[in-house]
Amino acid sequence: MEDDSTGEEAVTASSARVGEHLQTRTDELWHLADAPCDEMSKAKARAIAAACDVQDLEAVIGHATSAGGLLTDHLRQRAWPVLLGYCPPKAGTQSVVESSQVGQASTTWRHLPAHRDEHQVQLDVSRSFVYYPRDATEMELEACKGQLSDLIVETLRTYPMLCYFQGFHDIVQVLLLVLGVDIARDAVTHLSLLRIRDFMLPSLSPSLDHLQLLPAILYAVDEHLYAHVSKTRPFFALAATLTLYAHEIQEYGEIARLFDFLLAQEAAVSVYFFAVIILSRKQELLDIPDDEPEMLHFTLSKLPCPLDLEALIRQTVRLFSAVPPENLPFRAWKKVPRCSVLKTTRKTWPETKRHSLAGSSRNSIADGIACFDRQVVQLRRSETRQRLLSLVWRYRHFIGGIGLAMLVGACSMSLQGHPSEGISVVSQWTRRINIPSGLI
Repeated sequence: MEDDSTGEEAVTASSARVGEHLQTRTDELWHLADAPCDEMSKAKARAIAAACDVQDLEAVIGHATSAGGLLTDHLRQRAWPVLLGYCPPKAGTQSVVESSQVGQASTTWRHLPAHRDEHQVQLDVSRSFVYYPRDATEMELEACKGQLSDLIVETLRTYPMLCYFQGFHDIVQVLLLVLGVDIARDAVTHLSLLRIRDFMLPSLSPSLDHLQLLPAILYAVDEHLYAHVSKTRPFFALAATLTLYAHEIQEYGEIARLFDFLLAQEAAVSVYFFAVIILSRKQELLDIPDDEPEMLHFTLSKLPCPLDLEALIRQTVRLFSAVPPENLPFRAWKKVPRCSVLKTTRKTWPETKRHSLAGSSRNSIADGIACFDRQVVQLRRSETRQRLLSLVWRYRHFIGGIGLAMLVGACSMSLQGHPSEGISVVSQWTRRINIPSGLI
């Protein structure tokens, strides 16, 4: 047993050394090549660094949203933690795990019980790093995959209630490449529990709540385009919004820039961004005949290439200001559950923008866990309600009009506090009205 542990730590240490070498190379290729070269960019870089030093969230949000975003990965390593709500390492801190620290940093979670989704994690990680980094050797890519796997599995084992979804590795891959292992560890935790929590619940339905905002946004802006696009359901936006566009965008600089913007905004902005992409393609979409919904869906599911990110970001900011979520038609916002990240990020955002990180009332990890637990309860109630309604509808002819009304009322009352009692009520009632046992 001791030999196995020693061997595992040796492999991890070797992976870390290769990862450190790769990080040094990416520093040279990405950070220095993209370093501010004109006076205006240099001034902005100094302003970003100063805002990070004092954890001025409002200023960091402004810089992340403005043209060019946070400029370099060195600055992102300091700014993204501020946007995600945790204290970043001080300037000069290593962004990768030093080989001498690997054992201390990574042994604790390895002894936790395996997560049920780890097999799928390994399948997805094996397909990662396809588009970037482009100049890495095979050994360096394998080291990156090892670090990516560790980041994901550590998060899942530490918070075992989280459910892995395909595409989560795309998000974590960006965090790893930009931030390095040390800084990315807390970033993955905060993002999982506070920003994309809806996607890590044991059901897809909370993710679909995000998509339901899309038709409402389009209707509020362009009813004609809405009518045309509504011939297909908004599932075409799932892959992009679920992965914060990391699955769709193939250029490293572009996805890092878009993450600047999305991490600086509340969760609903990601859906508004997709709506702006649709609006920018209006004529192309209207040219698709009404009787070809499959072609419409296919076109909508593929992002245009290239993307004019800066223009799209500016338009998204304007659209979100002109049509905030509370003003969306079809009662779209009211239908969103209170514990959804769509609402929990919105509830805290106006307050956080007026204060520094240290003095703000942003949601904590404990808040994220509490919201997750409440969402699971709500999901179970909703699923039970659907089962009850399906059962009642199935046996409506046996129950009769008055009995049906009484049964629905009884089920509704029982669901308010104890979802499991609803099924019991139905079972007792069906026995009383002598529904044949073979039909139940």
